[in-house]
Amino acid sequence: MKFARDTWLIFQRQTQLLLRNPVWVFVGVFQPVMYLLLFAPLLKPALNAPTQAAAYKIFVPGLLVLLAIFGGLFQGFGLIAELRAGVIERSRVTPISRLALLLGRSLRDVVSLLVQAVIITLLALLFDLRVFLGDLLLAYLMLALIALMTSAVSYGVALKVKSEDALAPLMNTVAQPVLLLSGILLPLTFAPGWLQGIADWNPFSWAVDGTRALFAGDLGSDKVWQGLSITAVLAVLGVVWAARQFARSVR
Repeated sequence: MKFARDTWLIFQRQTQLLLRNPVWVFVGVFQPVMYLLLFAPLLKPALNAPTQAAAYKIFVPGLLVLLAIFGGLFQGFGLIAELRAGVIERSRVTPISRLALLLGRSLRDVVSLLVQAVIITLLALLFDLRVFLGDLLLAYLMLALIALMTSAVSYGVALKVKSEDALAPLMNTVAQPVLLLSGILLPLTFAPGWLQGIADWNPFSWAVDGTRALFAGDLGSDKVWQGLSITAVLAVLGVVWAARQFARSVR
């Protein structure tokens, strides 16, 4: 009970900080919206899709996963600012759960991501994208797990490096191959065999395939449950590792 209360208190505080400056929610969604408006219309001939709506069913799920990955991986910058301001240092004298310090922040990031995902989905509906509500909610669950994992890892790494100068190139180095090997912008169906073999070891590739299957209405596809299982396991591992970093930093 105490842990849930501590998590709620941290979540409330972090959400209030976000709401005081909500421009960051729209900054985060700006680049995906530009992809949606300026890049997606080119995909119908490139993918040989029968309709523009079919092309959006392939592109939008990948775009949402892209948002979850990048939105989570760069959350550590805010924690470094809190380290400099002494916020984390002052937490040492409080009885608050160290895991709650992490989860409250990560849950705020998950909620922010879901708000942005809803905005992008609503915009895509204007381009004739259609998806069943149940499938969409399950896709949002997968996005939430990705955001939880990436934000937790970002916070853990931030506590390790304690510097924006080190965190930025490190996250970019990780994010770039993840992006290219997950088929986010374009499916890897026509990629060479060796490239597909490497992509199979990328957990986000499974998440993208699962999300696309949900948007296609194929709830029974193995890709859906494989993607959900992999992201759930990674989310738990990411939270456990990051929680240990919080416990070491806040003693």
